Amino acid sequence: MSWANEFVELSKSRHDRNSFDCGESELNVFIKTQAYKHMQAGISRTLVLPSAQPLLNQKYAICAFYSVTPSSISRETLPLQLAKKLPRYPIPVFLLAQLAVHKEFHGAGLGKVSLIRALRYLWDVNHHMKAYAIVVDYLNDSAQHFYTKFGFEVLCDHNGRTRLFLPMKTVEQLFT
Repeated sequence: MSWANEFVELSKSRHDRNSFDCGESELNVFIKTQAYKHMQAGISRTLVLPSAQPLLNQKYAICAFYSVTPSSISRETLPLQLAKKLPRYPIPVFLLAQLAVHKEFHGAGLGKVSLIRALRYLWDVNHHMKAYAIVVDYLNDSAQHFYTKFGFEVLCDHNGRTRLFLPMKTVEQLFT
């Protein structure tokens, strides 16, 4: 199976969510049962990288996906040198809520491609709705290593997970 050229918005009728398996049950359950409902409720937006060819059921397999949503952080969670320059009310950020690659493509660089596409998407959104940073709550040590390799830094503990952040000023350097 090979993947298409572009990420597109998740479609219940066009994408085969049930065949997705990244090896992490939490992410598998999200794409299969929650992602579309969250989009319908206006909570988040999920973009998928479909397979280049449809499956026997005429739907396209999901090779990778990411889900994003607006969020906010407390200024007190930031390093002191960054926090002192910001107001005392909640700081707007984008939450990279989910990012996963089908296990058939693990090791093929699709995680990096997906992250870059997600960052690019959020950079484009930032032109219309400003955010201070992109945050992600990682699931395990492997995910932490992946995100820190691309410049994400530890922010704080959040709901039992460690939250990482990447300032939009850093993202700007990638795309300008």
